[in-house]
Amino acid sequence: MIKKLHDMGLRSEHAYTAAVASIGLSIVTWAASLRAEPGRGLDRADRWGIFVGEWAPTFFGLGIALSHYEQEEGSLMEKAHANGERQRQMAGTA
Repeated sequence: MIKKLHDMGLRSEHAYTAAVASIGLSIVTWAASLRAEPGRGLDRADRWGIFVGEWAPTFFGLGIALSHYEQEEGSLMEKAHANGERQRQMAGTA
């Protein structure tokens, strides 16, 4: 799943940004719900804030998984580059 997300263009920075944004959105949602429906009380506002606030750990988890994938992919690319250089050097000396 992480490879597919990465192939679609999602990077770890995007997931981290979404996590931080969801924390701010949680506060805004809580405040808006509290003001928009004063008759419903604090419980409803708290539920909305908590619901949106639970997105942050998910986005942080995706960010960590994507970061690990990007590091793994980068090390594979470095190995492939090093092998290619080695083969070119050996071909030049033969």
